[in-house]
Amino acid sequence: MAPDPSDTAPISPSKEHVECKELGVDVEFGGIEARNKLERKLLLKLDLHMSMLVLIYILNFIDRNNASAARTRGLTADLHLEGPQFATLLSIFYVGYIMMQVPSNMFLNYIKKPSLYLPACMVIWGVISALTGITTNFVGALLTRFFLGFMEAAFFPGAVFLISKWYKRTEIGLRLAILYCGNMISNAFGAVIASGILANMDGIRAQAAWRWLFYIEGSLTVTVAIMTVFVLPDFPTTTKWLTDDERRLALKRMEEDAGVGDQLETENDGFGYGFYLAIADWKVWWIAILSIAQVVAFSFIVYFPTLTATLGYNPTASLLLVAPPWIYAVIFTFVWTRHSDKTQERFLHMSISNLIGIIGSLISICTMNTAARYLSLFLMAQSNSAHVLITTWESNTFARPPSKRAVCFSLINALQQLGNIAGSYVWPANWGPAYRYSYTIVIASNVAAIAMTWILRQHLKTLNKKLEKEEQEQGIKEKGFRYVL
Repeated sequence: MAPDPSDTAPISPSKEHVECKELGVDVEFGGIEARNKLERKLLLKLDLHMSMLVLIYILNFIDRNNASAARTRGLTADLHLEGPQFATLLSIFYVGYIMMQVPSNMFLNYIKKPSLYLPACMVIWGVISALTGITTNFVGALLTRFFLGFMEAAFFPGAVFLISKWYKRTEIGLRLAILYCGNMISNAFGAVIASGILANMDGIRAQAAWRWLFYIEGSLTVTVAIMTVFVLPDFPTTTKWLTDDERRLALKRMEEDAGVGDQLETENDGFGYGFYLAIADWKVWWIAILSIAQVVAFSFIVYFPTLTATLGYNPTASLLLVAPPWIYAVIFTFVWTRHSDKTQERFLHMSISNLIGIIGSLISICTMNTAARYLSLFLMAQSNSAHVLITTWESNTFARPPSKRAVCFSLINALQQLGNIAGSYVWPANWGPAYRYSYTIVIASNVAAIAMTWILRQHLKTLNKKLEKEEQEQGIKEKGFRYVL
């Protein structure tokens, strides 16, 4: 493969270092110790800039899920929603979300300017979110939700792709876990923010509290988007605040991480070649179906305020009770994915997380006891770590070329939104307050995800044996690329 210019483009060595390959690959950085010191500095700088993605993800999910909080304080009545119309408002978001993801990531890979592209999309979705507050009927809310999904689609696959352009396989799991913590933090503190707005702003300037919820949170998104332009990095060859040494090291790290044999693929076959490589790989479709099952298993996330409301407390207390399970989920996910990174193992970590979620669902099916059901919400919330791990596994499985990787991330993430569309109808009000049928669907989806994950692991294990055999036949002593299992 001719390497992607954005990953491996040659850059002239700095004057301080003279390249001398016969003495070792780290000589151009001043030796092993100097390289390690430079690498630590580079990673610290990257982590500080990338931390902005967590804040964006928090706002991304707050703007996406604030309709669920608004539902408890008058949105349904004011918009005259009937039957499944609220579920339709939730599901239509993912129609726009699916449509935009693949072309968005292809465009991002083409322009190589995430520091401009992602904030621009963020400004637009913040404005659209705020406009939800002026809607007066089902059609108006339906249109804002559709276009909100259309614009929010750019963020997550774009963020994952951006992270994959900078971090190695052994580092990416932790970073994606931290990114996903933004999702879970938004579930926790989005409900807390919503409870404050909904409890105290009703009737101000003759506006219902749920309308203020959209105005305030949408405006906050726009403000943060403007700040983001000055913080987010671009790709290694286009980021201006790197020194020459840091830039060369960033490119070198990605070149080393690609592994032996990565040069067989090409980046010089046109704008759509990465799309062809992605759709021709059956593993992409398998992981997409697996992700759909996983997302249906997480369908309770959007309805979390509804589930805490079944505990019997007042609306404000019910929203506040949303936070503790997600705070626990953040801690669990961070520790669990970190351990997965260190051991370079995905299947068992995913399966254990899913099994714990199954236990939580079984508890809710078997009892209406308040304490037991609240405990079950903690067990279910931690299962979100399985979703973090499958995303990490994608980046390990579709490492190169970057154009294919960009399409894989966006295509899988787009298709898995079919699970969100289906999941929007898994928790109808007439199944409450026990929601036993809903929990049964969640359990079945978790079981399907575990089974499909095991099949994927066995296939990747077979591919690793073939790669090892090819290296032995060719007399290659250096261990090349291996799929993570």
